[in-house]
Formats: sequence, structure tokens, C-alpha cells
Amino acid sequence: MNVLITSAASELSKRLAIAASDSHTIRLTELQPIETDFDFTQGDLGHDESTNELVKGIDTIVHIAEIPTHILTSADQPENLQIDFQTRCTYNLLMAGSEEGVKQFIYASTLRLFDNHDEDWTVKENWRPRPTTDSYVLSKHLGEFTCREFSREGKIKVSILRLGTLKTSEEVKKGEIDTMCLELNDAVSAFQGAIDAPSKWGIFHIQSEFSGSRFDIGNAKSHLNYEPKFDPTV
Repeated sequence: MNVLITSAASELSKRLAIAASDSHTIRLTELQPIETDFDFTQGDLGHDESTNELVKGIDTIVHIAEIPTHILTSADQPENLQIDFQTRCTYNLLMAGSEEGVKQFIYASTLRLFDNHDEDWTVKENWRPRPTTDSYVLSKHLGEFTCREFSREGKIKVSILRLGTLKTSEEVKKGEIDTMCLELNDAVSAFQGAIDAPSKWGIFHIQSEFSGSRFDIGNAKSHLNYEPKFDPTV
């Protein structure tokens, strides 16, 4: 299977590319040039032929949708850039994918959509998000709506992975335990499961599994064969 992974400069994309390359052919893209041994195309995910060329021959798009930190911090209006990237650029990628016959689109969202819910509640996918006005959280909420509309029209199969707080195992050991902690290698395995088990439409909560974890991940475990290995309490 030919897999396109966006946000190639992010640690999650780097690890996913390496892991997925064992059984798939990987293409990477990013807003900025990067050094990589994988097939790479720099692009801004605009509404033009370059985005169609980017996705030609691709079976699955994994849209990590993370703007490099230095691009975001140097922007005149970082909040607007964040929202534009998660909505317009996601729309452009979905449109190009549907036009070029891409079978599956996987979008990385966030469990922070439930920041306003009581931390003592075990939240499932059928709960309604209550996003804050934080630009990152709001932009991911709008990105989900963009994905949903394409799925409703039957143009492309879409899976949304709502990710917990991404941390390496080393970072977890140095700090307090986050109730929505998601160790990076567990995140990688969730995306691998989504690539190999396409869903016509699905939303999945993804975090590491431990005593005190905040979100129900049963849906991901049953449909994506997600088996998180990291326990931050050990």
C-alpha cells in the first residue's frame, strides 16, 4: 500500500514512517524542506495541481496536521494560521484525495476537545466535544467537521484519531502523570492499526492504558487492534 504522511518534521510522523515502511511504501510531505531517506515532497497543501500531484498513486493519507513550531511562532497571526491549516489545508488534501482515487484518509485530532469535561468522567467517542477557545483545540474541532462532510458525501473513507498528550517514555518518567498521556510508540501503533483496518467512518480515542487514564479506548482496541504497551504508572 502507498501511504502519504503529512507533517514530516514531527516526531510522530518520523516514527510512523519508519514503522509503517516495513509493510508499506511511504511518501512524506511538509511545509518546509527536511532531510529524509523516504520519498519527500515539500508543499503547502494549497488548492492547486501540486496537491493533486502529491496524492497521485496514494492509497492512504495520514494527515498528522501539525505545523512546525518555528513556522507557527513566527507567524503574524498564529491563531489564524492554525485554524487555516486545520480547515482549508485539510479540505484541499481531502478534495485532492477524492479526485485522485485515494481510498482512505486518517486525520489526527486531539482529546483536548474534552478539556471542559470533568476529569473524573470516562469519556467515550459518542460524547459531544466541548472545545475551548484555544486556537489549537478549536482548529482541530473544525478540522473534524471538514473530514465529516467528505465522509458523509461518500467521497473518501475517513478515520479520526483523537490523540492524548504525546510524550516519549523518557518525558513521562521526568514529570507528573497526565490523565490523557499517550506515549509516542503507542500513538504509532494506533495509526498503523488505522492504516491496516480502514473504516468508512470512525472516530477513535487514543491514549496509553493505565490506572487513572481518562478516556475509553475500547473502540480503538476492537476496530484498530490497538494494544497500548506503555504504562506511565510503572
